[in-house]
Amino acid sequence: MAQSRQKSYANVRQKDLELEADDKVFLKMAPMKGVLRFGKKGKLSRRFVGPFEILERIGSMAYRLTFPPSLSTVHNIFHVSMLRKYIMNPSHIVDFEPLQLNENLSYEEKPAQIVAREVKVLRNREVPLMKVLW
Repeated sequence: MAQSRQKSYANVRQKDLELEADDKVFLKMAPMKGVLRFGKKGKLSRRFVGPFEILERIGSMAYRLTFPPSLSTVHNIFHVSMLRKYIMNPSHIVDFEPLQLNENLSYEEKPAQIVAREVKVLRNREVPLMKVLW
């Protein structure tokens, strides 16, 4: 009886994830101790990486993903529990302005506006602080 009760609690939280080819997904990083796969390790590491595109479905619960060449050493087949569907959002698209480069391949940043000014007093010194909008 206790087992059936626990099963009913677990089934409420269980969700079936149906994905198709050309969908985008995030990949859950397994917190393996001492393994550095996708950048930082430890509690500051990212929980999910991606988004990656699904190439094909393998069996009923596994998917093959496309990886960039930098991740070619990572196996590209994952269980559905390691994936989270990526929902396209227009705010995720970053627009950028082309930079005006100098001859020595440097560029000059110009502040757009000074938002706030403040003077902090530290012991015998006065330190001016400014918040700048770039």
